[in-house]
Amino acid sequence: MTEKNPLVLMMDIAKVFYTDDVETHALSNVHFALEHGEYVSISGPSGCGKSTLLSILGLLDTPTGGQYFLNDMAVGDIATDERARIRNQEVGFIFQSFNLIGDLTVFENVELPLTYRDGISKAERRDKVLNVLEKVGMAHRLSHYPAQLSGGQQQRVAVARALVGSPSILLADEPTGNLDSRNGEAVMVLLEELHKAGSTICMVTHDPRYADFAQRKVFMFDGRMVDEETLHRLRQEEDSRLDAQIAKARSN
Repeated sequence: MTEKNPLVLMMDIAKVFYTDDVETHALSNVHFALEHGEYVSISGPSGCGKSTLLSILGLLDTPTGGQYFLNDMAVGDIATDERARIRNQEVGFIFQSFNLIGDLTVFENVELPLTYRDGISKAERRDKVLNVLEKVGMAHRLSHYPAQLSGGQQQRVAVARALVGSPSILLADEPTGNLDSRNGEAVMVLLEELHKAGSTICMVTHDPRYADFAQRKVFMFDGRMVDEETLHRLRQEEDSRLDAQIAKARSN
C-alpha cells in the first residue's frame, strides 16, 4: 500500500509584517508537518506567532517565504478565488469568539459554508446540517439564535459549522478562550471525540491542560518552533532579563 504524504507540510516558512520602516518577523524558519488523522496542539507565550501560523495553515494569510503543501497541493501562489474554494472545501475553522452570525438561526449558521458550494441540493444541505448538529449535541436548538445560547452551546454550534463540509483539517484557535472551565472542558472532550472518529485537528492554546488533550504537542517562541525543554529555558531567560530591567529601573 502506498504511504500517504503528510496532510500539511510546511518548509522554511517565514512571515514578515511591514509597518512604515519597521519589520516584524512573526515567523522564521518554521518547519511543520501534520499527518492525516493527527491531533496536534501548538503552545507558546502571547505574540510568539501561533495565530499567524494558524492563519497561514487555513489560507487566510500567505507566508513571506517558504513552501506550504496542503493535501499535496502547493498553495503558495494560487489565485485568490481558488484559495477561497480550497479553504471552503479543505479547512474547518473554530474561533475563540465563535464568530456566529447573530441574525441567523443555529441551522442557518451551520448551513452557511455549504451555500458557497456548487452541486449540493437543499435537501442534502439539510441532511448534513442535522447530522453534525446531532454529533455535537445541538440538534434540539436548531431554530434558536446565538444570543439564546450559552457560550458553551455557541462553541458547539461553531464546531458543527466547521465540520459540516467534511474538511480535511479542523483548525481551532483558542477554542476555550471565552469559556469557563466547565464548558472549556466539555469542548475539549468534544474535540477529542471528533479526533477519535477520524478528524485531523490542529489547535492553538495557551493552556497546558488543554494542550495535553492532543496526540502531539509542539511549541513556539519568538516565531520559531522549539522543543518543550528549549521553550522553558527561553522563558526563564526572558524572565531573568525582565527582572534585571525592573531592578535597574528601580535603582535609578
